[in-house]
Amino acid sequence: MTGDHTHTRVLDFFTPRAADWDSRFPDDGPAYTAAAGLLGLRRGDAVLDAGCGTGRALPALRAVVGPEGTVLGADLTPAMLEAAARAGRGTSGTLVRADVARLPLRDSALDAVFGAGLISHLARPEADMAELARVVRPGGVLALFHPIGRTALAARQGRAVTDDDLRAEPRPRELLAGAGWRLESYLDEDARFLALAVRQG
Repeated sequence: MTGDHTHTRVLDFFTPRAADWDSRFPDDGPAYTAAAGLLGLRRGDAVLDAGCGTGRALPALRAVVGPEGTVLGADLTPAMLEAAARAGRGTSGTLVRADVARLPLRDSALDAVFGAGLISHLARPEADMAELARVVRPGGVLALFHPIGRTALAARQGRAVTDDDLRAEPRPRELLAGAGWRLESYLDEDARFLALAVRQG
């Protein structure tokens, strides 16, 4: 699938859902906070929430890096960014309309990238993971996160869990290795999905 077709699909999916996105998932906050705390970030660090949606991770990321840190939230869907701004999350980070395949950031600008529910919406997963690697310094961290695990998500969506899911082991390990990352830990349980990787180089 080309990038343009994927952009259209992403916009068509998320635009009508933006206004009530947060109210559909009101209990996810603690999972975001816990995940942000596992990134190993320090005060003053720079972090990107890639595909930030309504910015639910931004307050948790800001709490970790402190007022002197840099928090960016990038999303392709204007309606999601507008919802983030209405929810006041622009006070926790800078909201930017951007495609994760072509980020407006210099090489090695960040200490970490957080991607909640991101991987299943990428047009070219390995190339897009490589772009995330480009903007993270060597030794920096990538977190692929979802506030519920694969089985619980499939049940919510009324579908079966399949091995062709990019989040199914060993697929994340292989995908990330080809894009400049080393998978450090993998957790898939009902309460959350979290794969943590370190930027190589």
